[in-house]
Amino acid sequence: MPSKPAITMDAVYAAPGYLFRRMQQIAVSIFMEECKAFDLTPVQYAALIAIHTHPGIDATRLSAVIAFDRSTLGSVIERLQAKDYIERKPAPEDKRIKLLYLTKPGAAILREIVPAVERAQARMMEPLKPADRKTLMTLLAQLVDLNNEASRVPLRAEDVLEHLGKAG
Repeated sequence: MPSKPAITMDAVYAAPGYLFRRMQQIAVSIFMEECKAFDLTPVQYAALIAIHTHPGIDATRLSAVIAFDRSTLGSVIERLQAKDYIERKPAPEDKRIKLLYLTKPGAAILREIVPAVERAQARMMEPLKPADRKTLMTLLAQLVDLNNEASRVPLRAEDVLEHLGKAG
C-alpha cells in the first residue's frame, strides 16, 4: 500500500514551490532595501530596462519581453509615466497603439539605479560559495526555460525582437 504524503510544515518548508516563493519574497525585499532611494519596484525597473533597450515598444510587447501580465502592466506603465520616466506616443500606423519611450529623467534614473540593483543581486547570492552561485544560476535558468510554457505569461522575447527588427 503506497504511503500517504506527510501533512507537516517540514514537508511544506522542503517543497520547491515554497522555497521559490520565499526566495522571491527575499529577493524583492533586498531589491527594495537597496533601491529605496529610487522608489522603483523590480517590475518597474525591468520595464524601464526593456523600454530603454527597445524604444517605441508597445505595452503588449513589453509584457512579452518582461513576462509580466498585460492587465497588471497597465498600472506599472501609468506609475512610470506619472513619475515622468516614460512617455507614450501614438504609433504612426495606428494612433490607438501607444508606443513607449524613456524620458530624460527616466534615462537618468536608470543610470543611477544600476549600482543599487547590482548590490541587491550580489546580496541575494552572497551567502553561497562562488561555485554554488554559478550552479544555482545555471539550474534556475534551466528550470525557467524548460517550464516557460507553464507560466501564466510565458517569455516571448524572441517574437518581440523579430517584430521590432521588422518595424525598425
